[in-house]
Amino acid sequence: MVEIPGSVRLVLASGVIHLNEQAAVFDAMLVGWERQQKSRLLADATIEPRMALLRRFTEFAGSFPWQWGPGDVEDFTLSLMSGSSRLAPSTIRGYHLTLRMFCDYLLDGRYGWVAECEQRFDEIPSQVCHDFNTVAHLNDYEGRPGRRPFSYDELQHLFDFLDTRVEQTAHSGRKGAWAALRDAQMVKTCYAYGLRRRELCNLDIPDLRPNPHMRQWGAYGAVHVRYGKAVRGGTPRRRTVLTVPEFDWVVDGMRQWVEQARPLLARVGDNVLWLTERRQRISVDTMDRRFLWLREQAGLDADLSLHCLRHSYVTHLIEFGYPERFVTEQVGHSYASTTAIYTSVSNDFKTKTLKAALARVYEPREE
Repeated sequence: MVEIPGSVRLVLASGVIHLNEQAAVFDAMLVGWERQQKSRLLADATIEPRMALLRRFTEFAGSFPWQWGPGDVEDFTLSLMSGSSRLAPSTIRGYHLTLRMFCDYLLDGRYGWVAECEQRFDEIPSQVCHDFNTVAHLNDYEGRPGRRPFSYDELQHLFDFLDTRVEQTAHSGRKGAWAALRDAQMVKTCYAYGLRRRELCNLDIPDLRPNPHMRQWGAYGAVHVRYGKAVRGGTPRRRTVLTVPEFDWVVDGMRQWVEQARPLLARVGDNVLWLTERRQRISVDTMDRRFLWLREQAGLDADLSLHCLRHSYVTHLIEFGYPERFVTEQVGHSYASTTAIYTSVSNDFKTKTLKAALARVYEPREE
């Protein structure tokens, strides 16, 4: 008989006497579930936080999975919602989902954990998460209410601040002008193509593509994204984001960075688009910290993040009149409903749309 990944017989040796049998069985359960998830090609970044949560929950409950009950989940949830470090509902819902999936794994007869626990402890695990003690997924968007698209005035203020910072640093004679130009162009590129942070940081020079219909843009007519958000267990999805006429100002900035500034530090044969002063690819965490500092220095709303530029891109494309399908393809969404979550059109746009509708319906027609 062939054992499937995560089976008790593959992770727990029979006939072995453990000094702490309960702890040994629990550790074997974690190893088994880890193997089962890896067989589904889930990334370590997905698996490791789940393992850490199970250890945390076990310590909180003071018992092992075959002793857990629904009350343990309820007490754990209350602890997550109390104090100054209260977690967001979406985070708690993710914790509940992890616990539910782990219990499902233990109860699946193909893995043999029910029989093993009954033989060893005369107890069996049960599903401790149900509809009445877990957070329901009722809303498509569960992020912070303060997260919103930038207004046009906020974008202009941010870009003016970035440009002024580059000029002042360059004229002062101090170090940092090169990095200031890079930061400014990264922020502008993030907005002009509606990129996620990881997509932005992982761009290379060959990812810059021409558009045969706009030869004057040269190699900056499109951006090929190779590290798009992957479906769980899948590889990163690729897409090509076209430069749109309303954002053609990004072409001059990209040309300046690629052809003048970047070569000052880039090694021969190095294709990384966004380099640090140490000639390494700038990381997502580094870019997050840089943007938070820039936002603070510019005096903008503390709730606005780098990802809000992507929300702004979607909103502004809709306001410019681009079809919904085009916008969805540009940002790499699988469904138009996901794109709709990002959209928050301005009051001016709503007013213009309503006026056009009123004119269409109520204006007298010529006979």
